[in-house]
Amino acid sequence: MKQRTKKRLWIALGAVVAAVVLLYGALWIYASDYYRADATATAFLSSDATLRIDGRLTVLPAATATDTALVFYPGGKVEATAYLPILERIRDRCGITVILVRMPFNLAVFDMNAADRVRAAFPEIRHWYVGGHSLGGAMASAYASKHADSLDGLILMGAYLYGGYPAADALTIYGEYNTEVADKVTYTENVVVLPGGNHAQFGNYGKQKGDADATISREAQQDAAVEAIAAFLAAREG
Repeated sequence: MKQRTKKRLWIALGAVVAAVVLLYGALWIYASDYYRADATATAFLSSDATLRIDGRLTVLPAATATDTALVFYPGGKVEATAYLPILERIRDRCGITVILVRMPFNLAVFDMNAADRVRAAFPEIRHWYVGGHSLGGAMASAYASKHADSLDGLILMGAYLYGGYPAADALTIYGEYNTEVADKVTYTENVVVLPGGNHAQFGNYGKQKGDADATISREAQQDAAVEAIAAFLAAREG
């Protein structure tokens, strides 16, 4: 009887181990298929001498001393480096420090609270914004909704408010042809629609599956987004 019970336990344990191995294997296969940063984006790693890489963080320090920073979460299954071109524009245009977070498996859902560690590492920063693109924007929004009292605002690209964060304190930017986001934006405050823009062109990682073709260039879409962000930040500071 005891031998039969032990055999059943070993079978059950083997089944659990096999299930875990299969789960992790499936996750690894899923996560290894992601959008890579293009040559324009990867060039920033060597061409911008001010960049500082610290573990999972890529820091773009402002040219002059500032007490304002943006923590940015990349889109789902997109290499974080793909966002360096637009983030450098934000840094230079707005005069703030920008901190890009590299997510586990390139999925922000696995580290939604990454901004906690970032904020703790930069005690000199007094004014914090969080933001992100696509899934990264959704996770940034969820984070912001739980830390609304300690944040100055939220910046979303190709994403919509999630988690109850107030629209008055958020900026939502999306491309004209990004209908999936457009259908979910039921509010009108601080919403900027970029004519001719699509979902993927906020980053530099090529065409995204299922995304509509944009009728403006990637550079034009990013420039328009940066100008919207600069206006939003100026209004908040004012």
